[in-house]
Amino acid sequence: MDRESSGEAEIASPFLVKERTQLHGGDSGGGGGGSATMMVVISTLVAVSGSYVFGSAIGYSSPTQSGIMQDLDLSVAEYSVFGSILTIGAMIGAIMSGRIADSIGRRGTMGFSEIFCIIGWLAIAFSKVSWWLDVGRLLVGYGMGILSYVVPVYIAEITPKDLRGGFTTVHQLMICCGVSVSYLIGSFISWRILALIGIVPCLVQLVGIFFIPESPRWLAKNGLWKDSEAALQRLRGKNADISDEAAEIRDYTETLQRHSESSIFELFQRKYAYSLIVGVGLMVLQQFGGVNGVAFYASSIFLSAGFSGSVGTIAMVVVQVPMQVLGVVLMDISGRRPLLMISAAGTCLGCFLVAMSFLLQDLHKWIQFSPFLALAGVLIFTGSFSLGMGGIPWVIMSEVFPINMKGSAGSLVTLVSWLGSWIISFAFNFLMNWSSAGTFLIFSSICGLTVVFVAKLIPETKGRTLEEIQESMNPFS
Repeated sequence: MDRESSGEAEIASPFLVKERTQLHGGDSGGGGGGSATMMVVISTLVAVSGSYVFGSAIGYSSPTQSGIMQDLDLSVAEYSVFGSILTIGAMIGAIMSGRIADSIGRRGTMGFSEIFCIIGWLAIAFSKVSWWLDVGRLLVGYGMGILSYVVPVYIAEITPKDLRGGFTTVHQLMICCGVSVSYLIGSFISWRILALIGIVPCLVQLVGIFFIPESPRWLAKNGLWKDSEAALQRLRGKNADISDEAAEIRDYTETLQRHSESSIFELFQRKYAYSLIVGVGLMVLQQFGGVNGVAFYASSIFLSAGFSGSVGTIAMVVVQVPMQVLGVVLMDISGRRPLLMISAAGTCLGCFLVAMSFLLQDLHKWIQFSPFLALAGVLIFTGSFSLGMGGIPWVIMSEVFPINMKGSAGSLVTLVSWLGSWIISFAFNFLMNWSSAGTFLIFSSICGLTVVFVAKLIPETKGRTLEEIQESMNPFS
């Protein structure tokens, strides 16, 4: 597919407004300025409370394993079901996420998902038998699957264009924080108390959605033009001139409605092929680069390589959060493509170093040196992934699909992500038994392929309105 890799070649449109003017500290015309209003900040914080729920659910199973197995007399197989059923729930939620978000709005969808998460956490906290645990975990997973789609989409639709990347990446940062905090405090408190603590961010979002505006683009899609302009005014500030941005959203939405319908079958037409390749391709490469194998089995990787599992895992946490913060800061400075390429190249190097560590062990050479090579490789992989590959695919997913296709496309992309996560998590131990070095060489190759994929196909979306991005990638026939 012959596209400008920079993504800057746009198809001329009679209704796209090309220049924007920043007035009174607010952002007109898609948010061309470099500042965000307090309402944008508050709305983003409420949205990423859901991301924290996501992370806390992922991090819950690791520190609570021994306590749950002992208190409820569970076997390893029963606990494995409890741990893995989260992903099954997330896949179910992912399938339904786009349709729900299109039907009841972005705010309503966040509230809807949190109800399931709260019920799930309560079921876990007060469970007396294993099947109650599983039901609770499934419900939390279902809520997670919906949140993993709607949170980045909502943030992308409300933020000024020059800040959209950084704000949307906070979604991944809060997931990371949720995992880390659950892992740390879970070592000091009981598993029931940790489950009850998991309800707190759910309540924060559930209450917070009543104080933030709905997405102006969703309101416009549903013909609520006055409500759309009112929401946009709240987000940009009462003194901001929103006329250009509101006109662009309205014109683009009306043109979409005239040229296409929003059925699932419409998504697979040729005009949406580029967006699908970008959105689905990035999620496949993100998951099959081995991130969940490294994240879920880091301790066993370190032990297999002859290094301390606890020291290595702590080192991962120390590296992960600062690199995630750095990625948020750099997102709208460097752009998506450079950060993605650097991140993918780093994960490629990290997996290669781990592979070399296992290969040296197999060859019985440099035995004393190989554990440190494995540690360096995992830390480079973790830091590099946190810098870009963890968050940017979600940013781009929220940017490249037009509003009429965003529900169907978002559900598909989110489902692909969760399915890939399950496949790698399930297959990782089998691959390691086949060949530890070979497993990480495969991961390294996929990460290397990601660099090429980004260089050839991923458009640069930094500093462009959603309407400009979507019309350049999905031209009307």
